[in-house]
Amino acid sequence: MNRVVIHVDMNAFFASIEQKANPRLRNKPVLVGGSPHSRTVVATASYEAREYGVKTGMPLSEARRLCPQAILVEGNSAKYIDTSLEIIKILNEFTDQVEVFSIDEAFIDVTGSQALFGKPIEIARKIKERLRKKLGLTCSIGIAPNKLLAKLASEMEKPDGLVEIEEEEVSNILANLPVEKLCGIGEKTAFHLSRLGIRTAKELGNASVDLLIHHFGIIGHLLKQMGRGMDGSRVISYTEEGEVKSMGHSYTLPGDTWDMEMIRTVLLRLSEQVGRRLRKGGYRGRRVTLVLRYSDFFTFSRDLSISDYIDYGLDIYYVALRILKRIGRLARAVRLVGVKVSNLISDCGQLYLLESYKKREALMGAIDRINDKFGEFTLHPCRLLMETPCEKIFPYKITPPQRKPLSHLNPFHT
Repeated sequence: MNRVVIHVDMNAFFASIEQKANPRLRNKPVLVGGSPHSRTVVATASYEAREYGVKTGMPLSEARRLCPQAILVEGNSAKYIDTSLEIIKILNEFTDQVEVFSIDEAFIDVTGSQALFGKPIEIARKIKERLRKKLGLTCSIGIAPNKLLAKLASEMEKPDGLVEIEEEEVSNILANLPVEKLCGIGEKTAFHLSRLGIRTAKELGNASVDLLIHHFGIIGHLLKQMGRGMDGSRVISYTEEGEVKSMGHSYTLPGDTWDMEMIRTVLLRLSEQVGRRLRKGGYRGRRVTLVLRYSDFFTFSRDLSISDYIDYGLDIYYVALRILKRIGRLARAVRLVGVKVSNLISDCGQLYLLESYKKREALMGAIDRINDKFGEFTLHPCRLLMETPCEKIFPYKITPPQRKPLSHLNPFHT
């Protein structure tokens, strides 16, 4: 039996949920984003707003310029996650081979489901009917022999589309398809391919593998396969536990800044958040990555590996500070700061011989339990108060009697 993969892509997911919940928003341009009182980007725009050129990821100021009458709704992640879980439940009615691709997308392998639910096109129609009846939402569905082509098919007709790509149609579809339409080929890769004279999927499939490897390394093999519409990756069920490779957090500042004390304040807060996530998941890591995004959206990262595995916010922070010092003078004002810890191992309840480490572990465990119960940063390091207060970043505003920059503190002082 030939393999059959379906890609389900919810239409304007966040905005559609808000329109379903609030009838006054229906048939109106809706933008879902962060707080209207802070700088934010468009997480999702309804199709009424997209008619004016508004796109996901666009700064809110630009979206409002294109569509002044748009209604901004502050996003509700809990509501969207709950809806996403309901969608997965519906997809599980047709197969247990469900791969969550994002909060509003999923792949399902229905190769073995046809005896129960009919042909792939019939299964797709039943899925659309169940989603509409139970959740009041529409989706676009693509059907194909593999995940690459199923994703491509779901993009062909939006919103509320249904497209099936059969094996004999693949070559004709790829003949004039721009390479950037293939999932996994971004703007940068498409640009480098165009410099080699490769602009369509067919040209990519016909390109010399040696040429592709020379310019793109080992992924040259994969690029050639993609150009031919080939994808051997299987649908990985969401119940299959994947290996956690890294944990991180990032924060977009209220305004572009050169203020190093503010950057360090955010850096410490992010480090504390990453540390909490590591401890909650039972992980430690020994590589810390600092991410900075400048005001012109240029983003770069630098990392540093250390000898010990860590899960403590201040440890993460001091490594990130070392990276920041190596970067030196900032080229432009900073828009976003991010911290990530990778090269992880499972903690497995490590036992310590030194009494000071035992006490620290007990203290962090107590702090985590209190913050879990009463909210993040109910208890926080007093060192946060030694930076310049910023009420737009923190939920409190305290002016300490004496300000001592964090960068001058002894990292081993407790």
